Amino acid sequence: MIYGYLKNIDFAYPLAFALFAFLPLMVWWYLKKNDQREPVITVTTIHAFRVSSWKNKLRWLPVFFRFLSMSALILVLARPQKKNEEQRTEGEGIDIVLCMDVSGSMGSRDIAPSRMEAAKEVAEEFVRGRPVDRIGLVIFSGESFTQCPITTDRNALISQIQNLESRKHLADGTVIGEGLATAADRLSKSPGKSKVIILITDGKEDPPETRLIDPLTALEIAKSKGVKVYTIGMGAQASTIVERTGNRNKPQTPAIDFIDVALLEKIATETGGQFFRARDKEGLKEVYRQIDLLEKSKVETTNFQKVEERFLPFILAAVIFLAIELLLRFTLFRKLL
Repeated sequence: MIYGYLKNIDFAYPLAFALFAFLPLMVWWYLKKNDQREPVITVTTIHAFRVSSWKNKLRWLPVFFRFLSMSALILVLARPQKKNEEQRTEGEGIDIVLCMDVSGSMGSRDIAPSRMEAAKEVAEEFVRGRPVDRIGLVIFSGESFTQCPITTDRNALISQIQNLESRKHLADGTVIGEGLATAADRLSKSPGKSKVIILITDGKEDPPETRLIDPLTALEIAKSKGVKVYTIGMGAQASTIVERTGNRNKPQTPAIDFIDVALLEKIATETGGQFFRARDKEGLKEVYRQIDLLEKSKVETTNFQKVEERFLPFILAAVIFLAIELLLRFTLFRKLL
């Protein structure tokens, strides 16, 4: 306990430890003074001076506590303190929405461990590397849904990303337009000056009959709101849909949903963004790195040191040791000192 307390303590004035050199001189002076003591009176009886042997053996105790008191005072003069290094990050962030395809084809394993898992892992790394940005998450399949509103709470957002699964809650299909429109709507309500959507999909528009917004209409919405869109086409080959059945992965009929490169390029180009192709996990990481370089936030990092003074316990120790010395000197050892 004491070691754990002391190992985290620094001393502002370590030169004060030089005073410990005087303590041996005090010991020497005390021993010399005792050796020079001689009786100076003659009495008829020594009854008044008879002292029990244990007191004689322990008569050095008051001086010992005086040394402890002085040692504690020297530690006080050295100014013990605990220093905590802290870092504060401030800056002007960007409002970003990750718009992720969670359709059944994202369960394909041409990108290990699967397209969905690779997209989640890389997105999580991206979020952790943007400390001052406000980021949200929109998912889409046969319909779109805001999984996480735009927030600065990194832990909440990362938790939502980690819990994503393909074809779990939304209707089947791929409605790129509705996903883009939902993401753009989220950004229209944010106060940020710079607004970005990162749209990732492994297919083309494959809407159900209930589709509300087509991709070109969504593109016009994004343009009207001043939103820049980066599009990512993910997948090494035509998708193979994988459906979860209990704890097993049940392969379905190979799909023919190739990536609609022309549409993704059009969306990116007309909003001032770029289109990227990611054929493996490392390629996807490189895409996010490029986006990270293109969309830089103004970040200021301030390192500061918080100092907590720790001299109070040593002052208390010095007072306690001094009190013990005086108590012993004027009670038990009064006739010996």
